Formats: sequence, structure tokens, C-alpha cells
Amino acid sequence: MPLTPVEVRHLQMRRGLFGYRAGGVDRAMDDIAESFEGVWRERAELLDRVEALEAELNHHVELEQLLRSTLIAAERAAQEMRETSRREAEVIITEANAQARRVLRDALAEKERLLADTRRVRALLRSALTVIEEASTADAAEVPAVGRIGEGPATDAPDAVDGADETQRLAG
Repeated sequence: MPLTPVEVRHLQMRRGLFGYRAGGVDRAMDDIAESFEGVWRERAELLDRVEALEAELNHHVELEQLLRSTLIAAERAAQEMRETSRREAEVIITEANAQARRVLRDALAEKERLLADTRRVRALLRSALTVIEEASTADAAEVPAVGRIGEGPATDAPDAVDGADETQRLAG
């Protein structure tokens, strides 16, 4: 049974003829020694426990520092990835815009080429129509004369007029 310092101070020994009785003093000394040994063991155990807790604390502090540095590195990497992705997206958009401008420019050039071809074909058709109309007017003037003479080529004139009408319809 451990003794407290107050109990040790208030410990009363029986007095004998030449001082304190040896039996009581020996028992008190044994009780004090046992109590001191118990306290000493408990102190040693607590010191061991403190050392273990300090080691665990140091380990947790190191882990915390490692986690912080890892978190900072991850945040930096994420920021760099976002920045890289943003730059890549800008490059893609720029290239897409350039491609769109090229396609638009090519389409406009093709449109202009087709319009020029259309104008050229219309001009050719008009000139062909003019030639056909002039030919059919000339044939029409000859047909009555031929018809008066009695020759039979008068039946070809309506075909030429029909061909001129057809050409005019296609050009129009």
C-alpha cells in the first residue's frame, strides 16, 4: 500500500527506552521503501509512456508535414494542369478559327468561281441564242421565198424556231 508524503510526515513511531522501537521503525521503513519503489516504478512507466507519446507525436508531426507538402504539390500540379489545359484549349480554338477562316475563304472563292462560270455559261447561251435567233430570222425570210418557188425545205424552219425557244428557255 503506497504511502503519501503527508502520511510519511505524520507517521508516529513508538518510543522505547533508548529511542524509537526498532520493530515499528523497521515496518515503517519497509512501508516507505515499498511505497517509494511503487512510485519509482510508476514514474519509470510514465517516463516510458511520455517517450512513446513524444515519438508518436514526432511521427504525426512528420506525417503532417509530409501531407502538407504533398497537398501543396498536388495543388500546384492541379494548377499547372489547369493552366496547360487552358493554353491547349486556346491553341485548339485558334487553330479551329484559322481552319474555319480557310474553309470560309475557300468556299467564297469556289462561290466566286461558280458565279463566274455561271456568268460565262449564260453569256455563251445568250450569244448562242442570238446566233440561233438570227439564223432562224434569216431562215424565216428565206422560207416564204422558197415556199413560193415550190421547194420543200419550208418544214425545217419550225424546228429551228423550236430549238431557239428551247435554248432561250434553258438560258432564262
